Amino acid sequence: MIRYLALGDSYTVGEQVTLTESFPYQLVQSLRLKGWEINAPEILAKTGWTTDELLAGMESFRFLPSYDWVSLLIGVNNQYRGWPIDTYATEFEQLLRKAIQLAGGKKERVVVLSIPDWGHTPFAADRNRQQISTEINAFNQINKQLAEKQAVYYIDITEGTREAVSDPALVAQDGLHPSGLEYQRWARFLFDYLSPNAGGSIPNARK
Repeated sequence: MIRYLALGDSYTVGEQVTLTESFPYQLVQSLRLKGWEINAPEILAKTGWTTDELLAGMESFRFLPSYDWVSLLIGVNNQYRGWPIDTYATEFEQLLRKAIQLAGGKKERVVVLSIPDWGHTPFAADRNRQQISTEINAFNQINKQLAEKQAVYYIDITEGTREAVSDPALVAQDGLHPSGLEYQRWARFLFDYLSPNAGGSIPNARK
């Protein structure tokens, strides 16, 4: 069976939506419909986690020896708490290297997703949305550069999340986190990369 590991924070957990509406689960369901023999996603993520907290979580987590695919989406809480961007760069690079190791050293089987822009949600209505977007862009510039440095596939989901300012259907009931519909779009981006018809490849199924 194919094994998929998702690393991150509330966006990977699927805060405010059902488990099956989270993007890792929607991705797996789409791949199964495509004919993949794939296990339920293994998720190491918690709402509120920053890069250092994910690193700490990885230290105590019992991983499988390796995974066929690994996704990484982390950083919004670093930005929200006002933490230094250079710290983010250092810790994100560590996380990315660990993700590659967990994928058996196969960089083409690791995917980095950009940080969504929560500044365009109803939650941020009374905040400086331009400043939030500027800071999110800066953090995303870092994770994109590091992904490119490691030759890891990068998916920009940020621009799509900014549509939430005019489309309530893309936001969950808390007015902050994405809805299942928005997660579906992320799952589709991942599916398009992983699908063998779009440049990805199905690894040999593990027994």
